[in-house]
Amino acid sequence: MALGIVEDVVAHQPGPTAGPAAGPHDANDLEPARARRRRRVDWALLLSGLPLLLILGFAFFPGVFTSQDPLNGIATQVMQGPSGEHWFGTDHLGRDVFARVVYGTSQTFLTAGLAVLVGLVVGSALGLASATLGRWVDPVIMRLIDVLLAIPSFLIALIIVTASEPGPISLGIGVGIGSIATFARLTRTEVMRIRALDYVEAAHLNGGNAWSVARRHVVPNAAGQILSLLVVDFGVAILAISSLGFLGFGAPPPTPEWGLIIAEGRQYLGAAWWMTTLPGLVIVLTVVLLGIFGRCVQKQLRF
Repeated sequence: MALGIVEDVVAHQPGPTAGPAAGPHDANDLEPARARRRRRVDWALLLSGLPLLLILGFAFFPGVFTSQDPLNGIATQVMQGPSGEHWFGTDHLGRDVFARVVYGTSQTFLTAGLAVLVGLVVGSALGLASATLGRWVDPVIMRLIDVLLAIPSFLIALIIVTASEPGPISLGIGVGIGSIATFARLTRTEVMRIRALDYVEAAHLNGGNAWSVARRHVVPNAAGQILSLLVVDFGVAILAISSLGFLGFGAPPPTPEWGLIIAEGRQYLGAAWWMTTLPGLVIVLTVVLLGIFGRCVQKQLRF
């Protein structure tokens, strides 16, 4: 999904030859189509953004959405099905599954945020250096990016987590290193595209050096596409972190974390399907909504 945004950006780069300039009537004819496209994107932003705001509220204000204890269960309410009192049922220790999902959102989001931060900072720096410095720097960095792209990001994260002490920090760093190549490739593509525009060439002719032009003109205009990738990559990071948490490399029990919640219910899948199915649906819904939201942001900020 994250690589799809990079491919879209590459596909929308201008070709080497330009067609005939559009006249005033052609520009006016394009305005209604642009307005209709923006209205459709606004609807998609609304339909994906509102549920994401609700899920984001789980992370910041979990006590508003549930009054149940996510850590301590009630022995008389073991493995009860979904009901009005327990929306997602209870687990094998009598704990409310919905409360654990709500309180586990913050843990999962913090780890995913660390992963996205690592990928964004390191990947964008490498992509900017590759596109700006050129000469021998560009081939060296891009060969490194090719190596990272050749290795599945999940495998990179798994190697790093197993080589260090398992936990949220190492998990976030491992997943973040796996996303460096995607951010670097997109940043390099966007910077090189924007550097070829007329106003950037004019800034160079006015005496601006490479870094001042990049800071004032290139980076601000490339930020939109990088932001859309950040949103999509946040969903990819959630999926990877939940998968590694399911394997036991995330937060230790009884800390509520999305992957751990599903792992705890896998032994009772036949008798208590809600322990794995309902938290899994929350993860899938979050990742899908982030993907849709990221695509909408990409269309809105593309120029």
